Amino acid sequence: MSKQIYLFSTSSHPDTISINPLNIKILKPVIDFSLYDYLIITSKQASNVLKQYTKADFTDKKALCVSEKSALAFEEIGGSILEIGAGYGDNLEKIIKKYPQSVKWLYLRANEVASEFAKICKKDAYSVDEIVVYETSCSVNISNLSIEPEATLIFTSPSSVICFLKTNSISSLSKVIVIGKTTAKALPKAINYRISQERTIQSCIDLV
Repeated sequence: MSKQIYLFSTSSHPDTISINPLNIKILKPVIDFSLYDYLIITSKQASNVLKQYTKADFTDKKALCVSEKSALAFEEIGGSILEIGAGYGDNLEKIIKKYPQSVKWLYLRANEVASEFAKICKKDAYSVDEIVVYETSCSVNISNLSIEPEATLIFTSPSSVICFLKTNSISSLSKVIVIGKTTAKALPKAINYRISQERTIQSCIDLV
């Protein structure tokens, strides 16, 4: 494949120029897991955070995971899965609302999130507590780029788009591929793009 394929993700792929768009700072807030029925996991970073805590405190809490990838990360630390969403945050609202309003959810989140599903659920009287367990900021890797106008750009999160646009622009000649609807919403309205069939990096590569 052409080396003019740029992948903006915390993961890499051998057929691309892989750029990590984010710095991630792991936090360890005090959490009383006994107060909750279920966890909400929307990234592998949330599972990495849980490694700091006593395993017995959280492994009896099943998790609602946003995607297969986030579910796998939670299972790898000993967790069990309640349900798996369709890969984007807004889908979680529908799943949460299938359960009684008395169910207590704990959303382990970043300082900035793209979806407002938790806010919407709380507005509708569902019990969703949010605790920031990691912080993200744009990395220098993404700010010091020189992109060819006809390059293929693959974005895997809204943050990757936002960080890229802080110091770069997307050429009208570029081919843009995104990993989901939420990521697509972060793009400027005039940009043409394609959404991968599955929420995986390989599925994005297959579109190139």
